[in-house]
Amino acid sequence: MATLYFTHPACRQHEMGDGHPECPERLDAISDQLLASGVAAHLLQREAPRAAQEALLRVHTPEYLESLVERAPVRGYAELDPDTAMNPHTYAASLHAAGAAIAAVDAVLAGEGEAAFCAVRPPGHHACPDRAMGFCFLSNVAIAARHAMAHHGLARVAVIDFDVHHGNGTEEALAGDDRVLMCGFFQHPFYPFCGASPWAGNMLNEPVPAYTEGAAIRELVAGKWLPALERFRPQLVLVSAGFDAHREDDLGRMGLVEADFAWITAQLSELARRHGAPVVSCLEGGYNLSALGRSVTAHIRALAGI
Repeated sequence: MATLYFTHPACRQHEMGDGHPECPERLDAISDQLLASGVAAHLLQREAPRAAQEALLRVHTPEYLESLVERAPVRGYAELDPDTAMNPHTYAASLHAAGAAIAAVDAVLAGEGEAAFCAVRPPGHHACPDRAMGFCFLSNVAIAARHAMAHHGLARVAVIDFDVHHGNGTEEALAGDDRVLMCGFFQHPFYPFCGASPWAGNMLNEPVPAYTEGAAIRELVAGKWLPALERFRPQLVLVSAGFDAHREDDLGRMGLVEADFAWITAQLSELARRHGAPVVSCLEGGYNLSALGRSVTAHIRALAGI
């Protein structure tokens, strides 16, 4: 079955200044590698719509959303935290990023594809209900999960996060909701310096030390994630796909390579198929451009089974 690829030109217009690692060139690195590898020819391209306010309000407070509109600069940058700034195009890009995740959920649940990848930015897994942080403004995956449950009536949504940083915003938005099982590994101690003590029982957080390599991560996934996911029997699998745990990425200190991301994705995809659950993956981190392009290509190959 088809694999869908959601993106939007607005996602390239958001930027946070010269030298910032979360840059528009990240999307170029992905698209270039997908074309060079031939994988792009296997994907159904879709343009990401803007997320509706109703969907955003399932995760974010009205006051926070209003503040994003009010603080958007006419020119230059508005700094929201030491790492995170808005330019005049940031809010539009964020709406398309969240909209991609929602539209991908709608499409796969309608049977238009077995899997989807959202090549969007800004990322989302650090965005909390009431504040931006860590390069993130809207909690894309949490918004998609809430949409799947509210709009489609799903009772079991799995959320997977393999970014090098803990997805604290996603956790805050979804903790305590037994319709969700969130599985994540992340370097610890490391930004955002939380996650080792989960907020609720539906959070399977696996902190790992710096310099952890692929063999240990595969053992963790096989021994802890997959049994928990089998018991959960997901109807939908959402992935916060961060690739900054790659050994070439200077924003983390872990030792994964493309083959590890492909293996994790293949395991999740196989489990999802057994339960009749489509997979929607959304780009999070990954800042070494070469490693990012190669890793996303390996991830999408595994999603698409090519």
